[in-house]
Order: sequence, then C-alpha cells, then structure tokens
Amino acid sequence: MNDSVSGMDVREREPGNRQLNEERPSGSRRPAPSRPREGANGLSVLSLVLSIAALVLAGGALFLVLRGTGEAEIPLEPEAEEPVTFRFGDMVLTPLEGMPLNPYDKDGFSVDERGRVVYERNGRRARAGIDVSTHQKDIDWPAVAADGVDFAMLRLGHRGYSEGGLFLDKTFEQNLRGALDAGLDVGIYFFSQAITPEEAEEEADYILEVLDGQELAFPVAFDWESIPGDEARTDGLDGETLTRCAAAFCERIRDAGYCPAVYFNRTQGYLRYDLRDLTEYELWLAEYDAVPDFYYHFDLWQYSHTGRVNGIQGDVDLDLAF
Repeated sequence: MNDSVSGMDVREREPGNRQLNEERPSGSRRPAPSRPREGANGLSVLSLVLSIAALVLAGGALFLVLRGTGEAEIPLEPEAEEPVTFRFGDMVLTPLEGMPLNPYDKDGFSVDERGRVVYERNGRRARAGIDVSTHQKDIDWPAVAADGVDFAMLRLGHRGYSEGGLFLDKTFEQNLRGALDAGLDVGIYFFSQAITPEEAEEEADYILEVLDGQELAFPVAFDWESIPGDEARTDGLDGETLTRCAAAFCERIRDAGYCPAVYFNRTQGYLRYDLRDLTEYELWLAEYDAVPDFYYHFDLWQYSHTGRVNGIQGDVDLDLAF
C-alpha cells in the first residue's frame, strides 16, 4: 500500500544513544532506561489505524466492483418479440406454423410484349400454359403451340352444384387429342362440388375411369369452388371438411400413379383450406396479378382469366409452372 505512514520507520530512536558506549564515571548509577516519547507512540497507533481503515475501504471498493460485475453478467430476460404477421385485404393473419413460404423472387417476374407474365431466375424459365374447358369451344391446338404455350390443363368434367351428378366436359376428348398431337404437355382438372371425402373419392374414381391409363405429364387437380349468386349443395361447407375432401381426392389420384394437385384462390388458401395438410401435393394458385404475393408456397400459378392466345377465340386462363 503506498501510504506515507506505512513508509515510516516506526522504531523508537532514543536520544543520546551514542553515549551508551562511553565510559561512565565510577560510582555513578546506570541511567534508567528512557521511556519512549509519547508523540512517537501515538504516531505508531495512528499509522496502524489508518492502514486498517485503508484496507477496509479497499476491500469495500473491491466488493462493490465485483458485485457490480456480477450483476452485469446476470442474463436479462429477452424482450418479447412481436409475432410475425401479414395482411390479406383488411385482415392481419398469422402464418401457419410449418407451412412452406413463397420461394419466388419478385425481381424474376416481368411482362413480355404479348402481355404475358414471365418468370426467369438463375437461367431457368417458368413454363407457360393455359387451362381450358368447353367454354373455349373449338381450339386450334397447333396455333396454340406456335404461340409460345408449353402445357395445357384440360377440364375433364364437373359435379353439378344442385343435385350432385357427375358430368364429362363436352370438349375434353377432342382437347386431349388436340393438345397431345400439337406436342403440348397435358394435365387435367375436375370442377368439384364434393361435400364429403367419399364424394371426393367418387370424383377421383370417375376421372380414373375416363383416363383409362392415359399418361399425363402434368397433374390431376381438384378444383373446388363456391357458387356465387345461387343456392348450391356446397353452401356452408366448413374448411376442415373441405381440406379432407381435397386430401381424399389427391390420395386416390396418387394411388393410381398420377400427380395430384389442389387448385385454390387466395381466400380459400388463407381462410378455408388448411394447406399444411396438403403440402404433399402440387398446389395451384389463382391470383390475378403480374407478381404473386401469396404468402405460402405454390407450384402452379393461374395469373389471368382474360388472356389471349392464338387459336382460341375470346379469353383464356393463363398459367405458369415453376
């Protein structure tokens, strides 16, 4: 300790010590030992007291330092993070846990000179397609193929929304032959009005009977839609049952060796289907825009219902396959 008191020599210096070795006159008495001076003794006590006080103060300061360090090292409770949300219209939604997200780079989308959406990323380009039914009437398939179309999704049939009968699309067979002969890859979809998983399986069996082993390069899709402006047997069907219907359809299709898919719009994807139960199948999104902002993963995208393609009179649905 660098203290002025502690550096002093506190041994008592007796005055006249140099006389102790001198001869004393004979008969003289030996002088009594001299007492330490009171001032020197007080200084010794004061030095000791100050030293002890300094040690106490130093120890206290060290304790406070160590205590402060210890408190700083105690991990603090992390601040609660705001939950991740996203908007759909005027609603704020919380993402489905475990559901894959939209993987597509928005910068990869563009619109070409024909007004069609193109997606290209890392040297790979999404394939361009259409989906058609009897509403497109007679189609010139070679002209379609020559106009930059790579694939076609054909409506095979539908279930009636009033009585629930199953019907073949009037143009399916000619569209199937025409699209294949023109060199297009083909998939099919069925307009469902199933209200139970058993009815969805019935629809799948109907499709398989019509296809009769026909090979397809693209999926077989379950297309369930609400009927606006009219009473339908499907009115009020809950989302859980609808999800079970889609899964039952897809399982039947997959068991037969085809690739199953589920078609839906954003309202169905966010508010009706539980897409976590359908991730084993292809997902076909309908969202009419130049860039899709659907939050979750999808494989096919119907981006327009007012497209124009050579060989087809009037509007036609336009699609991309990623």
